[in-house]
Amino acid sequence: MHPIIFFSKMDFSQSNLFGYIEDLQELTIIERPVRRSLKTPEEIERLTVDEELSDIERAVYLLSSGQDIQGTSVVANLPVLMRQNPAETLRRVLPKIREVLHVAGVEMQLTAAVSFLTVLQEESVSIHTYSHSFLHIILQHLEHRDAGVSNAWLETLLAVIEALPKETVRHEILNPLVSKAQLSQTLQSRLVSCKIMGKLANKFEAHIIKREILPLVKSLCQDVEYEVRTCMCRQLEHIAQGIGTELTKTVVLPELVELARDESSSVRLAAFETLVNLLDMFDADDRSQTVLPLVKSFCEKSFKSDESILISLSFHLGKLCNGLYGIFTPEQHLRFLEFYKKLSTLGLQQENGHNDNQLQLQTLEQEKKYISVRKNCAYNFPAMIVFVDPKNFHLELYSIFFCLCHDPEVPVRYTMAISFYEVAKLLNSGVYTIHKELVTLLQDESLEVLDALVGHLPEILELMTNGGENSGSESKLLSIPDLIPALTTAEQRAATSLKWRTHEKLLQKYACLPHIISSDQIYYRFLHRMLTIILTNNVLPVQKAAARTLCVYLRYNRKQEQRHEVIQKLIEQLGQGKSYWNRLRFLDTCEFIMELFSKSFFCKYFFLPVLELTHDPVANVRMKLCYLLPKVKSTLKIPTDKHLLQQLELCIRKLLCQEKDKDVLTIVKRTVLELDRMEISVDAFQKRFYENDLLDQEKERQEHLLLEMEQLEKEKQQNEGRSTNINDKMFEKKRRDSKTSSVLTKSMTLSVPGSSSITSAGKEDKKSKLVRSQSFNTQALHPKYNNIDKCPNKSSATGYTSSVSGMGKSCMLSFSDDSFRSHSTGNSGNTAFSSSSSSRNLFNSTDQKSNGNKESQSRKMSM
Repeated sequence: MHPIIFFSKMDFSQSNLFGYIEDLQELTIIERPVRRSLKTPEEIERLTVDEELSDIERAVYLLSSGQDIQGTSVVANLPVLMRQNPAETLRRVLPKIREVLHVAGVEMQLTAAVSFLTVLQEESVSIHTYSHSFLHIILQHLEHRDAGVSNAWLETLLAVIEALPKETVRHEILNPLVSKAQLSQTLQSRLVSCKIMGKLANKFEAHIIKREILPLVKSLCQDVEYEVRTCMCRQLEHIAQGIGTELTKTVVLPELVELARDESSSVRLAAFETLVNLLDMFDADDRSQTVLPLVKSFCEKSFKSDESILISLSFHLGKLCNGLYGIFTPEQHLRFLEFYKKLSTLGLQQENGHNDNQLQLQTLEQEKKYISVRKNCAYNFPAMIVFVDPKNFHLELYSIFFCLCHDPEVPVRYTMAISFYEVAKLLNSGVYTIHKELVTLLQDESLEVLDALVGHLPEILELMTNGGENSGSESKLLSIPDLIPALTTAEQRAATSLKWRTHEKLLQKYACLPHIISSDQIYYRFLHRMLTIILTNNVLPVQKAAARTLCVYLRYNRKQEQRHEVIQKLIEQLGQGKSYWNRLRFLDTCEFIMELFSKSFFCKYFFLPVLELTHDPVANVRMKLCYLLPKVKSTLKIPTDKHLLQQLELCIRKLLCQEKDKDVLTIVKRTVLELDRMEISVDAFQKRFYENDLLDQEKERQEHLLLEMEQLEKEKQQNEGRSTNINDKMFEKKRRDSKTSSVLTKSMTLSVPGSSSITSAGKEDKKSKLVRSQSFNTQALHPKYNNIDKCPNKSSATGYTSSVSGMGKSCMLSFSDDSFRSHSTGNSGNTAFSSSSSSRNLFNSTDQKSNGNKESQSRKMSM
């Protein structure tokens, strides 16, 4: 029998739809008893408090008859009550809290420990009143059955001990401690006693510690429970600092030696770490006769039978090696170095003497242990460089450095990336040896490693380019040939990831590149990439970081044509972009330009494009512009920029008259009041604008210098082309006239060397001047060049003239008058800044000298 299919006959018209719904409800809905309210009327009545009660009365009522959650709320509010009415709180509320805490749960106990500590830190009452009212409650709950509660009260007590007077501590804490530390007491009580004694060691004088505390310390170091021995062993460091060097040598050191041979591994580990921390307190004899043999036995046992100490040993090895450096024999020095090398590759290679069949698979726990050991070795790598001396780095440690930077585990490479800057500083002039590892870490597959490396990237790159042996070469990238591809790869990987904070950090650090690589390399490999990020990225902090870095690149770009191209793209693609988001970013970029460039630069290129956004159809753009207008007005100088001031006032009037958005209109009115209160700087020097004027003059001077350096490079290229043409013509003439008289030949041979010497001298002068121009990039961003000149100039042109004249004395270029005039007149209309008249006089003087040299050369040629 076939099943009946109802779907083919179902009618979903409005008449039959309600019938189907009723049938489904009958089939699916099962009646269940539902509680209509979370609280019964009785519960609501019990939780209700009279609103007319004061804070103190309400607290007492809730502690007396309320539920646990209400009592916990009162205990948490205790610091507030102590601030408002300390006397009534101590008299009425605190006794209730003491009663409730005897039967309170874990949550209220933890809250009370925190509240008591807060009252102490806020100093709501005197320390005498606090010890009288709160100290007994704290001491009563130190041995709570819950370990978390006991530790919370113990932390409060340790903080209280530092504030209490000595006599109170002695009577209330030290005297009862003698009975609490006895073997007959509970384990929890003895553990608490150990921690309290470590705190008391810094509270009393050495003779009191020797008489009253040290006997308890010795007994607890020999306790039957290993937890007590471990806890007391870790407190010996604090006790040694309290009793001084002599007692440490006679009392603490023998106890540590005995604990270092304990049957429990945790006790041995605590003894080893305490020994390392106390290394500075032992003299050379103790180190050589006592500490060194113990350390050697730890190192030997760590691989054979006691792997529990291996992680701690690898973590403290750098401190240990440098602490014992003075007593090492050459053999011991080499042995500890080999031990470090072995730890650095632990788990990466098979040990000798074992076949593959005999090797067992490492457990997951062992793998984690080996990773921790290698990570600790990476952490100690700078200390090991000091141990072997940076001069021996390449011979002794470079192979280990290579292995750690290429370790298969991310935590190890991450630690190496963090310590890379320290390694580079230690190597100093030998830093060029690790440039390959820098490129490797920049291209690491993990963004965590990249993020760790980027933190000190500017400092690392500066050391790489200026600290190595290749620092004297003309090309800074000879020491790091793969740097630019590695930097671009790192930025692209960060851009495609979801970790935008790493991308933002990377872009911020890339602002150091004008100090590292040439202007052309930045222009072709990084500058346009920054503009693309501003246009396409969706994360605002990343866009702002790219905008600021782009402005830095523009600030130190050395070619006027490239600067004009970037400025035009910023105005067209951002300021006049179709997306309002791009126009908002244009305003952000203008803020960075006002920060980095001179006032005249901003007024020349960006002032009017910014004002055009007052007509923007999007209210958010107009609103952001209104916030920016006071900064825009501060870039003006009177009377030079009087016409720009008129344009600004005209735009503000239009906003006041035509603005329809209420929020924008409110901001416009507020901005108008702020603009009216602003003072505009004048071209003449004024005392009230002293610092700002000096800073702006320095920026303008550097911008002039960039233009002048560009002109010098062009002149050098032209002169090099002319000198090659002259030499070619002379060579052709000599070849044609070689068959004439021997006298003419001799005169030619005499004249040519003279001209070559002149041209060689000219080349040396031009080379020195070009080197100075090429060094401007490093000069511009280096901190020591950012200081403002102490003596202010009347104008930026005069300060710039002095610097150019100083250059002119050191080196002279040979120009022809006609070529220089045509060049200067051709560039006068296109330069971003007007060149000073003194620079023209300088070049004219150099032209006359060069013309004099050419005339003497022509006389020799005519002979």
